[in-house]
Amino acid sequence: MMETDEQIYQKDQADYLPVFARYKIVLDHGDGVYVYDTHGKKYLDYLGGIAVNVLGHAYPPLVKAVADQAGKMIHCSNLYYTQTQADAAAKLVKLSGLGKVFFGNSGAEANEGAIKLARKYAHQQDPEKSQIITALHSFHGRTIATLTATGQPHYHEGFGPLPGGFDYVPFNDAAALEKLMSDKTAAVMLEPIQGEGGVHVPAMDYLKKVRALCDKYHALLIFDEIQCGMGRSGKFFAYEQFGVKPDIVTLAKGLAGGVPIGAFIAADEAAEAFHAGDHGSTFGGNPLACAAANVVLDTIEEKHLLDHVNEVGAYLKSQLEKFQQKYPKLITEVRGMGLILGMQLTRPGREIVNECLDYGLIINCTAGDVLRFVPPLIITRAHVDELCSVLDKVLAKYAG
Repeated sequence: MMETDEQIYQKDQADYLPVFARYKIVLDHGDGVYVYDTHGKKYLDYLGGIAVNVLGHAYPPLVKAVADQAGKMIHCSNLYYTQTQADAAAKLVKLSGLGKVFFGNSGAEANEGAIKLARKYAHQQDPEKSQIITALHSFHGRTIATLTATGQPHYHEGFGPLPGGFDYVPFNDAAALEKLMSDKTAAVMLEPIQGEGGVHVPAMDYLKKVRALCDKYHALLIFDEIQCGMGRSGKFFAYEQFGVKPDIVTLAKGLAGGVPIGAFIAADEAAEAFHAGDHGSTFGGNPLACAAANVVLDTIEEKHLLDHVNEVGAYLKSQLEKFQQKYPKLITEVRGMGLILGMQLTRPGREIVNECLDYGLIINCTAGDVLRFVPPLIITRAHVDELCSVLDKVLAKYAG
């Protein structure tokens, strides 16, 4: 028997840890770039599960692959080989040009693994070489180590004592980074495009300067591409936009189109620091998740989705910039690449998000005052027009 929305709200509030500021709708199913609530109301989804549902909802080949794999084997542990895992790893090695892959279950796990590998690699050079530098306004996860790596102090409050060895610099400031680095620096960890921090894109030469500094101090360069990777920027990895190659890159979110998975990919020299027993995951890289990842990786290539992201992303950005021109007192900047875009507001954005929901549009506010657009990579120009027709109505109310 289907419960009412109010019954679901009450059950959730009674039994689920209250760590999410949820919106009061109960979603039931999705189709393409749309989701539907329990009353059948249709919503255009410009959040995509927070940059996860890259192929949209209920993409038939993905559904079939998951169903077929579930009927064969969901899990067998990493003590044995599976073809789905070997295939997914081979594809990521080819795409990245790096050496070895490890699969976990989430972005936080991917970043934890990257941090562990960097520390182990540095320790072999010098036991005191342990400093990891990240950027202010970054976001790297919710575990103790990854929230410590996150350069936003409010995420740290109440969770001390935090692990030592992490320092922070302003994003896009190579001079500040150089002042903090030394021969004791194990790694620099950055998002090539900051996501949760407000969709910040660095200057085109910034990451090259960071790469040079890492080389100077024999530190590893880690790129967290959990949100900006998987083709979202218009390149498979966002770091390709800047002509830089890392020593380690992390992925999650869109990698399996909604099935939980995370991965870090390391250059051979760094990867050699790990040996049997140094890292592991019970569920990571299980046959089900890897079957889903293979569909996503194959579809991005076969459907030429990177070209599509560049074309539709440029159109979306141009339309959002028109709102900046139309409502300059409300909107100060539109930034981003491809289909990771942010609209900087002069006021908090949650009310705007709520009003868009009333009109059947799902968007998101991050960093308090930035509207974030990370839709499925399959959106079309028509979906951009549909978004803009709602945004215009809502933004006009707040333009002042």
